[in-house]
Amino acid sequence: MSLPARLKRELKFLKGLSRTLKRVKSIAPESPNLICDDLEAAVDKWRDSQAIVFEGKSVTYAELDAIANRYAHWAKGQGITRGQTVALFMPNRLEYLAIWYGLSKVGVATALINNQLTGPALAHCLNISQALHCIVDPETSPCFEQVKASLGRHVQQWVLGPATGDQRDLANALKSCSQLRPDRLTARNGLTAKDTALYIFTSGTTGMPKAARITHMRAQLYMRGFAGSTDARATDRIYITLPLYHATGGLCAMGAALLNGGAVVLRKKFSATAFWDDVVANNCTMFVYIGELCRYLANHPETPNEHAHKIRLIFGNGLRPDVWDVMLDRFKVGGVLEFYGATEGNVSLFNFDGRRGAIGRIPGYLRKKFNIRIVKFDVETETPVRGPNGCCIEAAPGEIGECIGHIASDARSNFTGYADKAATEKKILHDVFDKGDAWFRTGDLMRSDSDGYLYFVDRIGDTFRWKGENVATSEVSERLSAVAGVKEVNVYGVPVGDLDGKAGMAALVVGPEFEIAALAEYVDRELPVYARPIFVRLQPEIETTGTFKYRKIDLVKDGFDPANTKDPLYFRDPSKGYIKLTKAVHAKILAGGYKL
Repeated sequence: MSLPARLKRELKFLKGLSRTLKRVKSIAPESPNLICDDLEAAVDKWRDSQAIVFEGKSVTYAELDAIANRYAHWAKGQGITRGQTVALFMPNRLEYLAIWYGLSKVGVATALINNQLTGPALAHCLNISQALHCIVDPETSPCFEQVKASLGRHVQQWVLGPATGDQRDLANALKSCSQLRPDRLTARNGLTAKDTALYIFTSGTTGMPKAARITHMRAQLYMRGFAGSTDARATDRIYITLPLYHATGGLCAMGAALLNGGAVVLRKKFSATAFWDDVVANNCTMFVYIGELCRYLANHPETPNEHAHKIRLIFGNGLRPDVWDVMLDRFKVGGVLEFYGATEGNVSLFNFDGRRGAIGRIPGYLRKKFNIRIVKFDVETETPVRGPNGCCIEAAPGEIGECIGHIASDARSNFTGYADKAATEKKILHDVFDKGDAWFRTGDLMRSDSDGYLYFVDRIGDTFRWKGENVATSEVSERLSAVAGVKEVNVYGVPVGDLDGKAGMAALVVGPEFEIAALAEYVDRELPVYARPIFVRLQPEIETTGTFKYRKIDLVKDGFDPANTKDPLYFRDPSKGYIKLTKAVHAKILAGGYKL
């Protein structure tokens, strides 16, 4: 890279970092300024501007505040006191943000329940939230009805729609509630930014979800941080198709728009077919992504409006390098702001200068300003490697390790954890570099390069060991995505009898042009022996969470046994390539009839 180009990239990085830090520097645990105060300040500044657009309806900042105030007074009228929790179990709606914003005005926390949950997982989330009231709509009310008998306490159901039986009509109850702001001195006196504003639940890809405690301080870090990092303005219109129960859509994108006087164009759910038409029709200038959303767009046939948009920036996390190229080269979006951060964690990274594939950067001259390190990691024991002195060992550039964040009392380094104290303690690593220090475990494997750029490698538990080598599922997935006809890829490891390690298995969603023989030729040519999938499963679709994360737990449980699924299965015969995995082939594999 030439010196002028390097300087230009460096300046872009420093400008983005400075802009973000400026917005968050005043956030402090003991501050009486809460997230609702930030939002009220935005309302006072842009009262008559459009705030949220949803399904043909819209509200101004003042109208959004009035809705929030009704919910604040409703909570007071029901005797819900500060420190207590109300569960919010609804899909994206115009009122969604106003509900938790309003409850926060009177010190009440809101548990944002994934609206796709049913059965035991839903009951689990409601139970650990400790909520005594739950707000639902006609879509989620039947799911609540199915689990209410299994809840650990009586939870009053409030429906934004027709109410029956012991349900309460929330829309009717709100009519008698004031639209004026509750008196701040009496409603929030004594509350500080370290008090709980929200509970946001992990996706539960490997088990039951955990409730991450989001303090006012952490909500401010999200909302203010993205108001700065995106350089959003009052003229921006940010398109959100992500669920609002998740931090990326519900806090990061909302903050970018609403703390800068911009507008949110909200949709109930993502649609690849309607995406670009919607973006163009609503004059959107940004959109937020997560996980596989951009891959769905990349796999969709070309549409006229994918080139007629005014998108100047997309921001989010989990954008794979190959799709990154598509977003810039095919869709011609103005720029990509990739970031990294766990909902509950204290590790935050931004790729301000647009290095393709990187999740962020820690330049050497600013290393001491970041609380982030990568330590050597043992994939088999799933624990960081410790040296003779008992301390962890920092990974060198290019070396894969676990990313950790030093825990301190300041806003950016603080770790608030989960509602479950035992789950919180499992995420803390002690005596890392010094006796008595504590670090947050991200559970993510990363590597850095000599310029300080960080790259995501895989989730701990997803990476597996085969033939004495570590196999990163995300890297194999990325390579398999280039095979003709392959639309989606989910790679995981499965045990094979008494053999050491786990063999690679790939669940694929494919189109009519896919050929299993071509896949065999491709993996032989493009992947090292240890990384070539031994087993392949063809699926009509891959099960995902509401935030597009692939679920692997059931796939790993099914393994490569044809008795466990009706999906077509294939086995990579050492001499013939991929062959149909029948019961006879399965038995022969377990009997050691193939040299793996």
